Amino acid sequence: MADREKGGFWVGAAAALFYPLTYMSKRDYRGAERIPRKGPALVVMNHVSHLDPAVDAVFVHQNKRVPRFLAKDSLTRVPIFGRIMTGAGSIPVARGTSSAGDSLRAAHRALQEDKVIVIYPEGTITKDPHFWPKRSYPGVARLALENDVPVIPCARWGTQEVFNGYTKKFRPLPRKTVVHSVGEPVDLSAYRGKPQTPELLREVTELLMGEVTTLLAEIRGEQPPAKTGGDA
Repeated sequence: MADREKGGFWVGAAAALFYPLTYMSKRDYRGAERIPRKGPALVVMNHVSHLDPAVDAVFVHQNKRVPRFLAKDSLTRVPIFGRIMTGAGSIPVARGTSSAGDSLRAAHRALQEDKVIVIYPEGTITKDPHFWPKRSYPGVARLALENDVPVIPCARWGTQEVFNGYTKKFRPLPRKTVVHSVGEPVDLSAYRGKPQTPELLREVTELLMGEVTTLLAEIRGEQPPAKTGGDA
């Protein structure tokens, strides 16, 4: 079995903060062996609660890797939490600004350095009233196509029952179950090497989020709507 990827002070600080948060719920990990124990990977996830980064960080860490999150820059301005996230290697994204490209370049470098990047292509928690993924940003497609690394879909469900970001209801009791389900790496060979037109990037983005939605539907035991969420 591979040794745990070493983190450092800030990863230790993140673990000290995030692990206790996960004790508020039961954990159900499915297909976790698909998270590579070494080498680069891009993990593509849905987003249903502000608790997601904490529980997802613990999920990846328990699989012996240190996650680097591509997360909206407002998270990095949260006292203590934001400093820990950036110290542990997460990459803030300021969409719609001149620095947005810097975030993607930093993510490219992290993948080239054999890191695990976790990305929420929706950009924020879903606005769908039933918590299905909404239309997502194409940055995930650029990362996936420009780096020959495993692109792994992963759905998580249950954090919205603990903390609902829109109603602001925090209900840790009775303890809920948070499920992570990891799919097989997505084969993107048919898309690599082609011009990255907006149409191709949208197609790849929808393919990746479609895989995540399929995993989410399996967890929930429900069929997703024909069109999930609204525009990004």
